[in-house]
Amino acid sequence: MSQLRKGVLEYCVLSLLRDGPRYGTELLSALADTGALATSQGTVYPLLTRLRREELVTTDWSESPNGPPRRYYALTGKGRTALADFALVWAEFTQAVDHLITPTQHADRRAQ
Repeated sequence: MSQLRKGVLEYCVLSLLRDGPRYGTELLSALADTGALATSQGTVYPLLTRLRREELVTTDWSESPNGPPRRYYALTGKGRTALADFALVWAEFTQAVDHLITPTQHADRRAQ
């Protein structure tokens, strides 16, 4: 299960940035709110660095009213394209997996 989470985590982060910039702790909190995608700083920050190197996100430092400046991450055009491409593949992937793991569908096909 951890390999599946690891494989989709970057696209979940890109998805969280779809509506606007967020800082790292905010991303961690949003992932934790889902339950299944809760992760650590040691996973998210290296991922954000890689996404920045791949030009899928940009960063900007902004002053915070509650402490030190925060690094905000924003989706780039390239990031939006990658997310849209993933969404198409994910829909097909989940449909195929659902087909295989749903017992009634499997049993119905064997009976035919």
